[in-house]
Amino acid sequence: MISSSLEDVTKSGKNIVEILRNSKIGSYVYPVVAAEFANWRDEQRAWRDSAVLFDQSHHMAELTVEGPDAGRFLESLSINSFKNFPVDRAKHYVPVSPEGYVIGDVICFHLEEDQYVLVGRAPTVNWVEYNAKKGGHSVKTIRDDRSPSRPDGNKVERRHYRFQIQGPNAPQILEKLNGGPVPDIKFFHMDRINIAGRKVRALRHGMAGAPGLEVFGPYAEKDEIRAAILEAGKEFDLYQVGSRAYSTNTLESGWIPSPLPAVYTGEEMKAYREWLPADGYEATGSIGGSFVSDDIRDYYSTPWELGYGFYIKNDHDFVGRAALEKMQGRRHRKKVTFEWNGDDVAKVIASAFQRDDLPYKWIDFPVANYASSSFDRIMRGDRMVGLSMFSGYSFNERCMLSLGVVDDDVEIGDILTLVWGEPDGGTDKTATEKHRQAEIRVRVSAAPYAREARENYVESWRTRAA
Repeated sequence: MISSSLEDVTKSGKNIVEILRNSKIGSYVYPVVAAEFANWRDEQRAWRDSAVLFDQSHHMAELTVEGPDAGRFLESLSINSFKNFPVDRAKHYVPVSPEGYVIGDVICFHLEEDQYVLVGRAPTVNWVEYNAKKGGHSVKTIRDDRSPSRPDGNKVERRHYRFQIQGPNAPQILEKLNGGPVPDIKFFHMDRINIAGRKVRALRHGMAGAPGLEVFGPYAEKDEIRAAILEAGKEFDLYQVGSRAYSTNTLESGWIPSPLPAVYTGEEMKAYREWLPADGYEATGSIGGSFVSDDIRDYYSTPWELGYGFYIKNDHDFVGRAALEKMQGRRHRKKVTFEWNGDDVAKVIASAFQRDDLPYKWIDFPVANYASSSFDRIMRGDRMVGLSMFSGYSFNERCMLSLGVVDDDVEIGDILTLVWGEPDGGTDKTATEKHRQAEIRVRVSAAPYAREARENYVESWRTRAA
């Protein structure tokens, strides 16, 4: 049978877990932006010590939702309340399935009275677009997909550029660009600043655990805006950050970027699975790691596990509300950072230079993930007490870190064991070589790991969840 939809894939006779664990999609690619501008170690160091320029113009999908029902429609799909969400504000927007599990998350920008823009990975954009096309609300959508992972020299165009200027020297750079003091913009609020003679919209944000602004505008203005930022940053030790270092900032700031979208189960989601294509993210994305279960639900995440529980507001009707109300009083796993033991990491890497035995699974630097969604077992003795879900190396901390979840009785400071690598020599993923598993000691640490993010992301999910 030729599959034309995700529903066809789930009904193909193979377990969907097996299909995703053996996906041939390869490692997740951050497209178009150069891998490095200096070297990834100095680029990481710069967001802690001086300043960086992140180019976010290419790796995220964008969906504009506009019309008289836009706000009510978006709220109907989100655990978030829109009651205090005026123009020039942004929101970390989280939809869940009817079963109460996270589909994904994006940043929702409220740009005009009846216009919002969602920016993030495909699962949430797909879900919102599908529901908009079902009808029942007076809204229209404009979709701008992420840039091709491998454009092969073809010209790439987007609707908007997106840059972030971050780090302790960011305020001086922004003031120089603006020609004077910049507005005092609160976290996740927006205002306008001057760049290269243009009024540019700016969002107070801080992905790297350091202060700064995200600026965005028409893609045709991208090159001149970037040139102005780089010129202003010369005297403030500004580094452009390449695609190798970019995604590692989340290890310090505490956001788990790629939970598995909870769309593979439930009769209520069948029509959606029939709408999703067989070559889309949900059907081809890969699962990796030492945790293996036949039940795809075991890979789903609740809002509480990802640190989003405080977003849940029952002041409006939304998909999944009834399921979340039933979960409300339960004990939930919690999000933490795992600090990997350096000697154990070195042992894993050293195995690549030993000819007599099959090597352990290679640990790539600076990002160690080899699947779209990662799930490595965290053990206390013979009992699994958590999952590691996003891993990489921080030059600022001089250690491997990973983000994940643990049972609620696990404490900060506990020493546990991470099982690295897949069983039985590994799956057939193209990013997985034949290997054996390794045990790596990990210390349970706070999320966010970086002090700046814990202390200064006031009223954000990073601090409120803790």
